[in-house]
Amino acid sequence: MKIALIGATGFIGSAILQEALDRGHQVTAIVRHTERLPQHPSLVAQKGDITIEMETTALVVGHDAVISAYSPGRDVPDIYQQHISGYRMIINGVKKAGVKRLLVVGGAGSLEVAPGIQLVDTPEFPEQWKPGSLATRQVLYLLRDEAELEWTFPSPSATIAPGERTGQFRLGTDQLLTDANNQSRISVEDYAAAMLDELENPKHIRQRFTVGY
Repeated sequence: MKIALIGATGFIGSAILQEALDRGHQVTAIVRHTERLPQHPSLVAQKGDITIEMETTALVVGHDAVISAYSPGRDVPDIYQQHISGYRMIINGVKKAGVKRLLVVGGAGSLEVAPGIQLVDTPEFPEQWKPGSLATRQVLYLLRDEAELEWTFPSPSATIAPGERTGQFRLGTDQLLTDANNQSRISVEDYAAAMLDELENPKHIRQRFTVGY
């Protein structure tokens, strides 16, 4: 497939990029710093600013799907507003480009830990991560109001970290997944594998799903 990948040099975006290239897809990496990208015959580097709707449209037109790992950065003072406004531009730009399939890197904060209680709203949730997590939750709400795009919002487990690509993981819907030791975790490599599995074999159109061990 011909994939436009937004945020391809980030923590999760770089893992998705590697997984997509390993599977033989053609990837256009849309980033702020093209010099951080690897060299690969199936990779096209594009410097772009997705906060400009027209630029997003021009960058993604002609692709089979768009995967977004966009983040304004953890240290941005107004991360909540920037994250949401950035995704508004992405959603509008993708629609105007005529691309139907959009996969968005989700967060764990909006997953339920009990009926009606989301992880981000629990007292234990780290305060410094709240603005970004709340913004990511709002992006999910924006997508749920979106009827034109065939979107999917894969949420990782509570802990996502570099590790092994096992290919062995569980999928869920809106509830936080935990293992036998009550740990909620996934490697970034296996998260990327789940993302590409969904792209290649769609099972969650206009839905959120989660992945964990």
